[in-house]
Amino acid sequence: MSKSNKTLVPEAKEAMNQFKMEAANEVGVSLKQGYNGDLTSKQAGSIGGQMVRKMIESYENGMKK
Repeated sequence: MSKSNKTLVPEAKEAMNQFKMEAANEVGVSLKQGYNGDLTSKQAGSIGGQMVRKMIESYENGMKK
């Protein structure tokens, strides 16, 4: 089975990039537009973790309505 970073909904790509930039800003990691391969694993993980936290929070808030 092969994996890819292909966006399932191409129209959502810009929104996902904005979401990633916001999450990076919240954890104090500076991202630049385009390639960010110079990030450490810790930095990349903190951004991904923050994104997951925000998605879970959003889902939980939606369940309360």
